[in-house]
Amino acid sequence: MKISIIVPAYNEEKLIAGSLRSIEQAAAGFTARQWETEIIVCDNNSSDATAGLARAAGARVVFEPVNQIARARNTGAAAAGGDWLVFVDADSHPTAELFAEAAAHIESGRCLAGGCTVRMDERHFMADVGTGLWNLLSRAAKWAAGSFIFCQAEAFRKVGGFNAELFVSEEIDLSKRLKALARRSGKKIVILHRHPLVTSARKMRLHSRGDLARFVIKALLRPRQTVTSREQCGPWYDGRR
Repeated sequence: MKISIIVPAYNEEKLIAGSLRSIEQAAAGFTARQWETEIIVCDNNSSDATAGLARAAGARVVFEPVNQIARARNTGAAAAGGDWLVFVDADSHPTAELFAEAAAHIESGRCLAGGCTVRMDERHFMADVGTGLWNLLSRAAKWAAGSFIFCQAEAFRKVGGFNAELFVSEEIDLSKRLKALARRSGKKIVILHRHPLVTSARKMRLHSRGDLARFVIKALLRPRQTVTSREQCGPWYDGRR
């Protein structure tokens, strides 16, 4: 069994080294089963030292010129040679326990794909509320958070990967298509919750509550127009790091 861990990264020089250390340590959850692992960082047209730091950490680096998270993940997946793909964001810190739990589901043969609940690395009231609501919805609807997705490589390619029309919510779109495939193939989607993924709360520091609230309102009132426009998805694409 080979596991490809894919890390999309745009101007992540502040966080990429720490995240890759966490991923390398967490990979013990796979290597304990004598599984092979590879770490692929997709440099999403960074203008900083992201790519060099990733190479220095031992990751294989590929390049995606169009600054879009869906495309970056797809480019990383295209370079992957694993039987299973694990997507981890460059501002996140998985644990060996989380990877081991994912490995157990992979090993069962009954799982097609999955995700996990998330926890912010800083306490913010609005972030805590939003994260709590998302975790409930994620577990109920079997929607994987983009910061951690594991998926059978064959299934990922069969459903066409991430939708490159979307600048946000691409993980929900993928989850829906994987759920449909899982139903047809008699398998399941799982959302793990015993070992939440720790991810950065930096959006709460770098954007005002007003900015974030305006995005949410736009997404609710005009969802398709919002998620397919880079300009409308400022908290993800305005370059603040």
